[in-house]
Amino acid sequence: MDRSSHDATQRRPHGLGDAWVDGPDGRFWGTFGAAGLLLAHPDAGVLLQHRAIWSHHGGTWGVPGGARKPGESAEDAAIRESDEEAGVPPELVRVLGSSVFDVGYWSYTTVLAVASELFEPYLGDAESIALSWVPIADVAGLPLHPGLASGWPALRARLAELDPRFV
Repeated sequence: MDRSSHDATQRRPHGLGDAWVDGPDGRFWGTFGAAGLLLAHPDAGVLLQHRAIWSHHGGTWGVPGGARKPGESAEDAAIRESDEEAGVPPELVRVLGSSVFDVGYWSYTTVLAVASELFEPYLGDAESIALSWVPIADVAGLPLHPGLASGWPALRARLAELDPRFV
């Protein structure tokens, strides 16, 4: 199947792990935690997803990602979810490192990676309004998902530390 011909209105069925987790620090998506891919390219910036209005924190910009499956590593989940949501070719992803936000009963891992070549992302499901390569200097000026907004300064510094092309 041609990757770009995927029907963007198709919703994936919920699977094991696709549920809310409630606790003293709030409500989070993903029984087994969640992960997202902060994918960078030296000429294009970082790949961001404009979240569908109906989604949690809809209308904000974030990284492609979602709930982890049982036994799935954060790295594998981030790459799988970004392929499903944004057409990120897994073979073009080179993982640099990760950053974990952990509240004890739930965690979110941001996987930092570099795209070995530039590609055109596409809407893989109904969870996105748009996908865009955003210059790193422009990210903070967008209405960001609260998790990305609070973590962006540290994530940007970590990306630059892992790959000096992103200073």
